[in-house]
Amino acid sequence: MRVWELKMVSAVEIGDNNTDSEVDEVIKNCLVPKAPQSFFLYAGAGSGKTYSLVKALEGFNFSYGERQRRLGKNVAVITYTNAACDEIIERVKGDSLFHISTIHSFCWRQIKSFNDDIRKWVQAELPSEIELLEIQEAKGRAGTKASITRQRSIANKRERLDWLSCRREFTYSPNGDNIGKASLSHAEVLQICSYFLLKKPSFGQMVVSKYPFLLIDESQDTNKQLVEAFFELEKKHQGRFGLGLIGDMMQRIYGDGKSDLGKDLPDHWCTPVKKLNRRSPSRIIALANDIRSETDEQKQCVLQDKQDKGEGFVRLYIASTNLENKPAFESEIREEMAVHTGDELWRDQKEVKHLMLEHMMAASRMGFPEMYSTLRSSKRLTTGLNSGDLPAVRLFSEYVLPLYHLEKAGKKHGVMNHLRRSKSPLLHPDFLKTPSLVDAPLLPLKEAITSLVALIDEKPDVSFQEVLLCVSASNLFSLPQSLFPFAENIEAIDEADETDETDETDEKVSSLDAIRNFLQTPYNQIESYRDYVAGEGAFDTHQGVKGREFKRVLVVMDDEEAGGFLFSYEKLFEVKSPTKNDIDKLAKGEETGVDRTRRLFYVTCTRAEDSLALVAYSNNPELLKQNVINKGWFNEGEIVVR
Repeated sequence: MRVWELKMVSAVEIGDNNTDSEVDEVIKNCLVPKAPQSFFLYAGAGSGKTYSLVKALEGFNFSYGERQRRLGKNVAVITYTNAACDEIIERVKGDSLFHISTIHSFCWRQIKSFNDDIRKWVQAELPSEIELLEIQEAKGRAGTKASITRQRSIANKRERLDWLSCRREFTYSPNGDNIGKASLSHAEVLQICSYFLLKKPSFGQMVVSKYPFLLIDESQDTNKQLVEAFFELEKKHQGRFGLGLIGDMMQRIYGDGKSDLGKDLPDHWCTPVKKLNRRSPSRIIALANDIRSETDEQKQCVLQDKQDKGEGFVRLYIASTNLENKPAFESEIREEMAVHTGDELWRDQKEVKHLMLEHMMAASRMGFPEMYSTLRSSKRLTTGLNSGDLPAVRLFSEYVLPLYHLEKAGKKHGVMNHLRRSKSPLLHPDFLKTPSLVDAPLLPLKEAITSLVALIDEKPDVSFQEVLLCVSASNLFSLPQSLFPFAENIEAIDEADETDETDETDEKVSSLDAIRNFLQTPYNQIESYRDYVAGEGAFDTHQGVKGREFKRVLVVMDDEEAGGFLFSYEKLFEVKSPTKNDIDKLAKGEETGVDRTRRLFYVTCTRAEDSLALVAYSNNPELLKQNVINKGWFNEGEIVVR
């Protein structure tokens, strides 16, 4: 029999606007050109880290800006999203002293003039990619669609390798699609920059000379390989270069971040801590503090002005995982929250941010489950899929879909602008000068648009593959490299085994097979997917709301519907016992699914500005209730079991 030590919900200290003033002073003292000092700033949920960052930049500008401009030096600030970049740029009034960008933009800016070195790096990488495909092909069944796809991919990579035998200039767009042999992928840009920082001393010297300070926001989710390269740069140039990392390891949500960031920092680093949460009321902060108490000892306090408006609302609703109509149950919860909080906007689904455990849950509720499930089966594709940046999908979401809507709306001017921005090959000057098109240079373009729209209109269940073949046949848009192997019909000799085993770590299927399976799903799911990744729907996940806040938050926790293996609320709430693999990882000090789920729970709960409702679907609702009470996360009166 298990004996519990009953814990009480924690109390929260109260702070004021000056609570973290000493932290701002510490950062100010680090940003001194004659004696740069590196720092790791812990900035928890709602702590106003952007305020502190901007205040530090303004102070630096006042004290050292004029001299730094004369020397041609800048402070580099790396943020996670374009929206965050725009916010900081606006707050510093666009001052050119500060180079503010996303990580991909920053890396490309540093490497883009080193074309010959980039060429050598790509030449060295491609053979290993070809070798992996050849190994998979040797193990697979000949004559299947999977085999033919691999062979085409191998041929494309060999063609690019031959193309690299001569000197070339490379291209890259941080915010767009990178198509063609000269284009670098997002992953390649980060890898190349990391490699140059570690292996080319002159490159590191160039970066340090240009940027005596490099500040990285959301550092817990910045690419591990790149962060480690920056650490080496700081070590080699200590006293001349300052590295500032801003973040919170409890809010790490992406797998490619450095999991031990902040541990075993060099002795000369400063480690200031922001304690004040300016976003949430005390009850939500207390819950957040209790959740993370199983990970570390960081505790936040509430802003006095926020506390004066009330302690906020938290409710946990628990139901059986076998409940038939879960969306209806969640609608009932919104009704109850409207009554409980006195906030009528809880009744309006659009005014409540619904946060899902996994993207698959949102995909099912918003209507794009098939296309999402096929692509997420490849670990290599998930980051781009979840962010909306996967080139194989963007062809349909950012090129085909907008064109279709503009054409159907009769916006001819908008159609032409879209095609120009998309650099349609049918508008390329060389194509328009074709002798046979002298009398009607735009005829192929009109025919291509007409055939595409007719295909989508006349066949409601048209697949992505059919749309791709239509686009490819007319050359309406340039295709990303990942779709080249599928741009022609594949006549398989043997259909008995369409998916082969692979050696890709943690892959259910290879990325090529995943894309091939995706292309067989209904094209009509693309619009819901696009709305989702654009954040225009009521449903979202912890990744999609990174750094954001909402008045009303409804968190939905359902392990079975999520269908994933990276997270488990049933284990976090101790309804399910840990597996042998969990126990082994825990013994080795490695991250477990419970660790990831706890961080997810923390991130979702701390998005709420006023009120928070949580719904947990469980195989044992009563046990879950008792466990969270025993943990001290909720009072009994805050829990409703249905």
